[in-house]
Amino acid sequence: MNAKRIIRSWSGILQTLVGTLVLSTAGLVLAKAAMPPKAGDAAPNFTLKTVDDKPVELQRLTTKSKVVLIILRGWPGYQCPICDRQVQDFIGSATAFAELKAQLVFVYPGPASDLKAHAEEFKSMKGKQWPNDYLFVLDPDYSVVNAYGIRWDAPMETAYPSTFVLDTNGVVRFAKISHGHGDRAKAADIFTEIKKLGEK
Repeated sequence: MNAKRIIRSWSGILQTLVGTLVLSTAGLVLAKAAMPPKAGDAAPNFTLKTVDDKPVELQRLTTKSKVVLIILRGWPGYQCPICDRQVQDFIGSATAFAELKAQLVFVYPGPASDLKAHAEEFKSMKGKQWPNDYLFVLDPDYSVVNAYGIRWDAPMETAYPSTFVLDTNGVVRFAKISHGHGDRAKAADIFTEIKKLGEK
């Protein structure tokens, strides 16, 4: 009888310890989940490739100029028409951004499978005339999206469309994260934000 009580007692203690361990582990996972960078935060560095397989490192760009980082929805299973309109808006303001010595980087996220082909299709949709200094990079399997804490983890979704303005120290000076398909940062608004930083 005493032996059974001892076994039950140890069994209860073991279950409590396992439950505590599971909760603690879950808490650590939640604690490690990335939060979107806000004004005043250092922008997480990354290296992504263009559709021509050329590496682009964010930190190297910010040492040279202010950076406008535009994270699109990319490939959620179709080409996003709102992303297309947003990109066209920024393409139309290329001269203004060049005058302010701002480097624009567009990030196209999605599943790694066939992402390059989808990105090439998006890049050439509607006869886009990309300025030579605009960078268009791929984010296969959401490595940067996850690092920036903007993964839109739902069917037919990829990332919350986001725009960040970074200074030459790699610090976020402006952030806009859209928790829907619309309400994107516009070129005119970003132009104003960059002017606040002063010309380099």
